[in-house]
Amino acid sequence: MTVVDMRDLTKTFGRVTAVNGMSFTVPAGKVTGFLGPNGAGKTTTLRMVLGLVRPSAGEALIGGVPYHRLARPRRHVGALLEATGFHPGRRARDHLRVLTAAGGLPDRRVDEVLGQVGLASSAGRRVREFSLGMRQRLGLAAALLGDPPVLLLDEPANGLDPAGIAWLRGLLRGLADEGRTILVASHVLSEVAQTADHVVIVNEGRLRFAGPLRELGETSGALESAFLNLTAVSR
Repeated sequence: MTVVDMRDLTKTFGRVTAVNGMSFTVPAGKVTGFLGPNGAGKTTTLRMVLGLVRPSAGEALIGGVPYHRLARPRRHVGALLEATGFHPGRRARDHLRVLTAAGGLPDRRVDEVLGQVGLASSAGRRVREFSLGMRQRLGLAAALLGDPPVLLLDEPANGLDPAGIAWLRGLLRGLADEGRTILVASHVLSEVAQTADHVVIVNEGRLRFAGPLRELGETSGALESAFLNLTAVSR
């Protein structure tokens, strides 16, 4: 099984330290909630894992190696960082076909993942006609194209209605039960409490907690209390 390791991960932008000596492991076969307020360093951390931002110090490893050393990375890691990277005039199916061609993936995966995320009936529609929630689903489809053992998702519930959020929860739980490693960045504590097995809490670029959700409490109220207490440490 593939785990993701952050080892003393640090990133500075000029005089600003966005991520400061962060070390934790994202376990396989679990949904890990990556929690923190906006500006806590979550997205910067995900971008360093994916090789989009170079660490100032430390390293992020996927199955023991950095992202840039993975052969055919889409087969190892699926990522959803934002739901805006689409050509508005392109049809949903064609968008995914471009990605499969670029990643050396079989074309049959396009219709498979469209069905998996509930967009089969909208495959021929242009992306400009999609709601934000539908774009989130299309982004998830793109992340799943390579059938990867690792998924890195930044606020994947953004734009989804309550039924969509319930669907997403079931999807992530099912993928984790297959043994995949899933890291979900979010600031919506109550939603994470209903989905995650494992929790990582960060604030101001520093790690505040990493461990099983049960150590914080199974209820959303207990999690929110723990979140507020832990993030207050730096203030």
